[in-house]
Amino acid sequence: MPLTVAVVGASPDRTKYGNKAVRAYLQQGHTVYPVHPREPIVEGLAAYPTVADIPTDHLDRVTMYVPPQIGLQVVESLGGKSIGEVWFNPGSESEALVQRVRELGIRPVVACSILAVGLSPDSLDA
Repeated sequence: MPLTVAVVGASPDRTKYGNKAVRAYLQQGHTVYPVHPREPIVEGLAAYPTVADIPTDHLDRVTMYVPPQIGLQVVESLGGKSIGEVWFNPGSESEALVQRVRELGIRPVVACSILAVGLSPDSLDA
């Protein structure tokens, strides 16, 4: 079943994991919302400055490709959306971040979300 996924830290640079995640989810048939504060388009999709700007009330998954200090700001802006889970990819996690997501009633997952959809990040090299 297709998911609605926000990729926080999406990038137009095809060598970055935030870009690989956008492509991985698209390849698997999911609805993807790239999130980047300055890029208007990532992989041909409209990108949004924040998760709050995404034009849907529900996201099955938010997957993080930003450092923990930025992630804390992102997590605080998730209020108002129904979110199933937040994935913290390697390097994006911290104990405080995982705890805060739990406090918001959202399921945290600390793992690579690209591997979770059945692809290797290496298979997405530009």
